[in-house]
Amino acid sequence: MRYLLLQEGTALQFVAMPESHMYQLVALFKRLHKEIDKLTIADRPKLPQVVAECAELELLDKGLSVADGLDYVSELERRFASLQESQYPLISLLTEIRALQAQLEFLREEE
Repeated sequence: MRYLLLQEGTALQFVAMPESHMYQLVALFKRLHKEIDKLTIADRPKLPQVVAECAELELLDKGLSVADGLDYVSELERRFASLQESQYPLISLLTEIRALQAQLEFLREEE
């Protein structure tokens, strides 16, 4: 298992991902950050900054928690699927998010 540290404003968030799929989540964030400004809607979703990736994590602050990778990607999919974008081809971003989501669902079923 690997952990991704995300920062949105002053808030920190940790996401646990299988090591075999962490690179896909990082690449997905890079693509989303690159494409988010191309959306024509006024209410663009906020994206956290990717701060770090690590193999081990020990949280000392009781107020922090680790989000499951599939749960996090599923929430990301819901946020982007709900956008009312008519100009930018949002389907390409959703396809990437859903592909990772499907792979994580398959891994969970295999466990």
